[in-house]
Amino acid sequence: MTIAEVSKKFDLSQDTLRYYERIGLIPHVNRNKGGIRDYTEEDCRWVEFIKCMRNAGLPIEALIEYVGLFQQGDTTTKARKELLTEQRKQLIARMEDMKNTLERLNYKIESYEQSVVEKEKELKRSED
Repeated sequence: MTIAEVSKKFDLSQDTLRYYERIGLIPHVNRNKGGIRDYTEEDCRWVEFIKCMRNAGLPIEALIEYVGLFQQGDTTTKARKELLTEQRKQLIARMEDMKNTLERLNYKIESYEQSVVEKEKELKRSED
């Protein structure tokens, strides 16, 4: 697949894909005889993985470390698992923070809605 096709498929800009490749998030992408990037299915799986992890808020540095460990082979399996486990722990903490924020927002919105209802009742009484 060309970079344009991958960009469209994963809704990522071509610049983002080039950046991910440059910093090592996507292992080396082969090029055709004309020098055009030629993404394989494996390359696309990396793009999908990185997009998923970034959407969840995992830091680029952790993902670079993960990809580097992956490229070193099976001897890094334990280190990769530990890295992912730590990232999961941090994600759970962020989700808990977000849940608390959502509850606070819901409370504030409900308070405003209640205030509007009270004002409408006052206006209706004054019109009668």
